[in-house]
Amino acid sequence: MGNRETRVEEARRLSQMFIDISAKSKSDFADVVGSLGLPVHLARAVLMLTKPAPMRDLAERLACDRSYITNLADQLEERGLVCRVPGSDRRVKLLQLTPAGVELRDEISATVAERALVLRRLTAAERKTLSPLLEKLLRVED
Repeated sequence: MGNRETRVEEARRLSQMFIDISAKSKSDFADVVGSLGLPVHLARAVLMLTKPAPMRDLAERLACDRSYITNLADQLEERGLVCRVPGSDRRVKLLQLTPAGVELRDEISATVAERALVLRRLTAAERKTLSPLLEKLLRVED
């Protein structure tokens, strides 16, 4: 096998490992939030609300259409996890976690961290080595 074929095979193998790790992490996350009675899309929103935020900001962070966020906010509000509060510009409503939402966010975070594949399977030294490598891969090229 030539150098080009070797590189192609290496790229395929590494890419497939990233895909498999990502799928496993997503599955683990879905299991955690499912055990807490929350669908994944709502759990992701709860985790992102660390401070009151305009719905448009949440849409950007979740990479979804703004019109979808209204429905998402309604679902979170029905569950008593968020409330809409006025922002500095009265035309803009902010989503803010309720005390129940904060408690759930903290529980999700702790449980996900406890069950995280990377924390379960890698030592602290291995994670210390992995972290800068992943950061390098994720860095936006100028």
